Amino acid sequence: MSLGLTLIRTTKNAGFMTCGPLWAQGCGSQYFYPGVCAEVSPLFVPQPAFSPALQTCGGPMDIAIVLDGSNSIYPWPPVVEFLKKLLGHLDIGPQQSQVSIIQYGVDPKMEFKLNAYKTRASIVQAASAIPQRGGIETNTFRAIEYARVNAFLPANGGRPGASKVMVVVTDGESHDNSRRNTVIPACEKDGITRFGIAVLGYYIRNNIDSKKLVEEIKSIASNPADKYYFNVSAEEALLEIAGTLGDRIFNIEGTGTGGEFQMELSQVGFSAHQTKNQDVMMLGAVGAYGWTGTVVHKTAQTSEIFPKGAFEQILEDKNHSSLLGYSVSTLYSGSTEYFVAGAPRSNHTGQVVVYTLNKRRQPDIRHSQRGDQIGSYFGSVLCPLDVDRDGVTDLLLVGAPMYMSDAKKEMGKVYIFTVTDGFLSSQGFLEGSSRLENARFGMAISAASDLNLDGLTDVVVGAPLEENGQGAVYIYNGDARSIRKQSSQKILAVKLDPTLRYFGRSLDAAGDLNGDSVPDVSVGSYGKVLQLWSRGVAVVTARVTFTPDMINIESKPCSFSGRKVSCFIAKVCFSAAFKPTTPVGPAEIKYNMTLDADLRSSRFSSRGQFGNSERVVQQNVGVSTAETCEEHQVYVQDTPDLESIAVRVDIGLQQPDSSPVLDAFSPSAWEFFIPFIKDCGGDDMCYSDLVLSVEREPPSSLLLVSKNNRLSLSVTVMNRKENAYNTRVIARFSSNLFYSSVTPPSDDTEVKCTSSKDTEIVTCQVGYPALRTDQLVTFEINFDFNLARLQKEVKVAFEAQSDSKEETPADNSETMAIPIQYRTEIILSREANMNVYLLDEKDEITNPIKTYSDIGPELKFNLKVSGAVFPVSLVYLDVSLPVSTKSGNHLLYVTSVESTPQSDVQCETQALIDPFKIRDKEYTATFTKESFRGTSHLNCDSAVCKQLKCVLKDLSVKSDYYISVSARIWNGTFAEADFQSVVLDVNAQIETSQSDLLVIAHKQVTVDVTVSKPGAKADVPVGVIVGSVIGGLLLLAVAVAVLWKLGFFKRKYQQLQRGDDGAEAEGLQDNAGQQ
Repeated sequence: MSLGLTLIRTTKNAGFMTCGPLWAQGCGSQYFYPGVCAEVSPLFVPQPAFSPALQTCGGPMDIAIVLDGSNSIYPWPPVVEFLKKLLGHLDIGPQQSQVSIIQYGVDPKMEFKLNAYKTRASIVQAASAIPQRGGIETNTFRAIEYARVNAFLPANGGRPGASKVMVVVTDGESHDNSRRNTVIPACEKDGITRFGIAVLGYYIRNNIDSKKLVEEIKSIASNPADKYYFNVSAEEALLEIAGTLGDRIFNIEGTGTGGEFQMELSQVGFSAHQTKNQDVMMLGAVGAYGWTGTVVHKTAQTSEIFPKGAFEQILEDKNHSSLLGYSVSTLYSGSTEYFVAGAPRSNHTGQVVVYTLNKRRQPDIRHSQRGDQIGSYFGSVLCPLDVDRDGVTDLLLVGAPMYMSDAKKEMGKVYIFTVTDGFLSSQGFLEGSSRLENARFGMAISAASDLNLDGLTDVVVGAPLEENGQGAVYIYNGDARSIRKQSSQKILAVKLDPTLRYFGRSLDAAGDLNGDSVPDVSVGSYGKVLQLWSRGVAVVTARVTFTPDMINIESKPCSFSGRKVSCFIAKVCFSAAFKPTTPVGPAEIKYNMTLDADLRSSRFSSRGQFGNSERVVQQNVGVSTAETCEEHQVYVQDTPDLESIAVRVDIGLQQPDSSPVLDAFSPSAWEFFIPFIKDCGGDDMCYSDLVLSVEREPPSSLLLVSKNNRLSLSVTVMNRKENAYNTRVIARFSSNLFYSSVTPPSDDTEVKCTSSKDTEIVTCQVGYPALRTDQLVTFEINFDFNLARLQKEVKVAFEAQSDSKEETPADNSETMAIPIQYRTEIILSREANMNVYLLDEKDEITNPIKTYSDIGPELKFNLKVSGAVFPVSLVYLDVSLPVSTKSGNHLLYVTSVESTPQSDVQCETQALIDPFKIRDKEYTATFTKESFRGTSHLNCDSAVCKQLKCVLKDLSVKSDYYISVSARIWNGTFAEADFQSVVLDVNAQIETSQSDLLVIAHKQVTVDVTVSKPGAKADVPVGVIVGSVIGGLLLLAVAVAVLWKLGFFKRKYQQLQRGDDGAEAEGLQDNAGQQ
C-alpha cells in the first residue's frame, strides 16, 4: 500500500492527509493499483478513506468455450487441467463472469449452460468431470455456429448487455471449412470476441505441415491475431497458456475495450496538494492511461478524473510514459489560481504543465516548460514561492534531481521560473557544490516562511546522495521577489550523525516547532527524521576611527624597532542588532584588522605594522546591542607611496555552530582609510590637470599581424597643475590582445604596470608618489596578439587618474582603434611528375579511345596546403584546368582527384572526372588542325578551362592538406596542331572565407608543362623581324653618315659646282667678245 508515501497538511481542519498510491484492488488473479487516501484529524482520528479510481472488476461477461473432443485430441487429462486453470483465473459469479462449455467432434454438445454454476469452485469441479466424447471428424465451424446461436440465449443464461467471449480449442483443420466465410462474419455481427487456440501435437507427432491449421485458427480469432491467437506444441502445453489466456479475457472485462489500461494502475495519491480553495484537493495519478498520467481534483462531493485527451496534445506523449501527476501544486496571481503538474518523463526530458479549468470543468492549458536534458527528471519536484509574502506567487522552483554533470554524475539541479499570470520565464537555476558525485540535488524542495528573519520566504533544498550517500541540505534566502543563487548555509549529515543515510530525501519547513518565533526545518533520512531548530541572527556593524586623523610623515613621535616612526591609533568599535528582537546574544565573534589590504586589492608589503610587528592583528570579542571598542597602535614605515593606508576589518563567529549566527547577507568586512598629509598648498587640496596622449609606434592606418608581431603604444602623461598623487594610467584592451610588457621612460621615472590574467585591464603607476607640476612622462605599453580571438580591429582605451582633484578630465582619456589583418602563413605549393613533354612523331593517334593510356601521357600533380599558425575554419582552393582549346580540341582529361585527409578536404568533382566515361565505354575523339603559333601559353586566357573547387575545413596549426590530381594530355590535339613549342598551364589559387581578415601572402601557384614537337619549324618572332628592320635602317644611316664625313658627297658636289662656274665664265667672255 505504501501508506504515508504522500503526506500533506489540510487547512480545512488543521489535520493532514495521507495516501497509499500502491493500495491494490484484486480482480480475479490480477491486482490493480488505484491508490487510496484518507484524512486524519488533529487528534489523529482517521476519516473515511477514498479511492477516486476504484472501479468494479469489469462488467458481466458470458464466455463460451468451444472444445475439440475428437479422437485426435490425445491425451485428454491435460485438456481438463487447462480448463480448470483457465476457470480459476476468471471471476465467476452472477454479476461477473459465466461460462458454458461446448464439446464437439462431428456434432457439438453443450456440456453445461452459462447459468449452471454460480461459483468458481463449483464450475471447476464440473469441468473436472467432463469426458472426451471423440469423433472421426472435426467440424469446427459447425460448433462455432452452434455456440453463437445457442450459448448466449437467455434461456441458457445469456444476459443482455454482457460481453460475449468465445474460446475455440482445436488440434486439427476443420472438415467444414467452407462454412467459415459465413460463420465468422456472423460472430462479428453479434459482437463476439473470439480467442483461437491451435494444439499442434497431432501434426508434430505425425510430421504434418501445420501451416493451414494455423491460418484457419488465426481466421477464427479476433484481430489483432497476436493478441487473440495462441498455439501450443502438445496437449500437455495447454496448461502453460491458461494463465495468460485468463488474464487477456479479464483485460476485456477490466478495460472494457481490450486495449490499454485506463485508471486501473493509476496510483492516485502519488502526489497531493491542498489548493487555495479549501474544498479542492489535487491528486497525482502517474499510472493513469498506460503511465501517461493525469491529475484528479477531489472535492467533498465528487472526484474529477480528467481524461487522457485533456493533456495529450501538450505532452506529445508517444509511449514515453510521461508520468503526469508525479508532482502537483498551484500558483496564485492574486485573482486566479493556476494548477501546475509535473511530468518528469515527458519526451524523456521532463515537463511542467500549467492549466486552469474551463466552464466544462476540463483543463485549459495555460503554459508549459520542458527540461533540457534527457533523464534529468525535470518536473519531479515543484515548489511555488511567494517571496515577498504578498499573496502572489513570484517563483516556481522545479527540481531535476537526476541532472547529469559533465563528469557523468547525477549532481541534480533546481530550475528557477518567474510566474506572471500563469506563464513561466526562466531565471537560471540553483546547483549544489558537488559536480563530481551523485548528489541528487533537488530531490526535495521546501519553502520556509522566513529563516533569516528578513521578511522574505526562504528555500530548503535536499541533496540526499551527497557525501557518498549520507546527504546534505542547502539553505537559500529570498531576495526582493527572487531567490539568491548562492546558498547561505550547507548542513552535512555527517556533522549531525555519522550514521545518517540519504539525509535530505524529504523536507518540511512550514512552521516554528520550538516556540522561539523562528521557523524550523524537518529533514527526512533513511529510517530517521531530524528536526533542525533555527538559530537567532545577528547583524554586526563595525566602525574604525583614527587618532590623529591624518599621517604626517614629517612627524615621528613613536619608537619602533629602535627607530623613530610616524604612528596613529586605530580604534575599532562593534555593535549588533538581533533577530528575533528578544536578546539572544551576545554574538561571540573574532575579528581581523589588516593594514594596506583593502577590499579591492592587496599589497605585497605593508606600509604599517601593529605592535606585534605584523600587518594583521586578530582578537575575540563579544558583541551586543551596546557598542564595544578596542584600540590598536599602528606604526608607519618610511615610504614614497602617499596613497591612503587602508585598514580592513573582517569578522566571523568564534564557533561556527554557535548561536546567534551572523546574517549571511549583511557585511562581514569593512574598509577604512587614513590619508597622508600631502604638499598641496594651504588648502590641503591638490588640484591637478593631467593630459594624456597615445601614439602608435610606428604609426600606420592598417596593422598586418603575424605570429610574432607586437603592438607598441607610446603613452605620454603630463601634469600642468599641482602634484597628482598616485597617478596611474588604466588601459582596457580588446580580447584579441594580451598585455606583454612596459618599456620605461628614458629619464628613469618609475613606471610599474600590473595586469590580472582574468581581466583585460592593465594599470600603470606613474611617478610615485606624485607626478609633479609640469612633469611629463613617456613610456611604451607592449601587447601581444591573442590568435585565439580573431577580430577586425584592436581597441585600447586609456584613462589617466590620480588621487588629486582633476580640473579638466576631458583630456584624461584616449581610445586607439586600429584595423588589423592576420597573416595566416598558409603556404600553397605544388609538385608535378613532368614539366616537359616531347611529342614523338612516330606515335600514332589512337582512336577510338578504350583506356586512359590511349589519350596520351599522364600528368600528375599534388597541391599542398600547409603552415597555418592558428586554426582557420574555412579555406577555398580553386584549380583552373585547360580542358580544350577555343576551337574545341581537347587538352587535358582529368581521371582522378584525391584529397587528404578526406574528412577535412572536400572537392566538387562530379562534372570534372572522366566526363566521357572512358573507364566504362569507348569514346571516339575528333581533332581538327589548329595552329598554336603565336601562342606561348595555353591557359584560361587562351583556352577553355574547368574549375576544380575544394573546401578545406578546420585547418589546424602546422598541419598539411593535399589535393592530388591525375590527368591525361591529349596526344591527338598536339599531333594535329601546327607549333614547335607551347606551355600548358594549370593555375591554383587559395583564399580564406574571411579574406578581409585572414590574409594569405602567396595565393597562387602554376603547374606548367612545356609541350614540344621536334622537327617543326621554329617561329620567327615578330620582335626579331621588327628588330632586323630597325637594325638595317640604323646601319644604313651610319654608312651614310660615314660617307658624308669622308667627303664622298662633298667632293662630287664641289666638282659639279666648279663645272657650272667655268661654263658661266666662259659664256660671259663670249658675250663680251661679241660686243
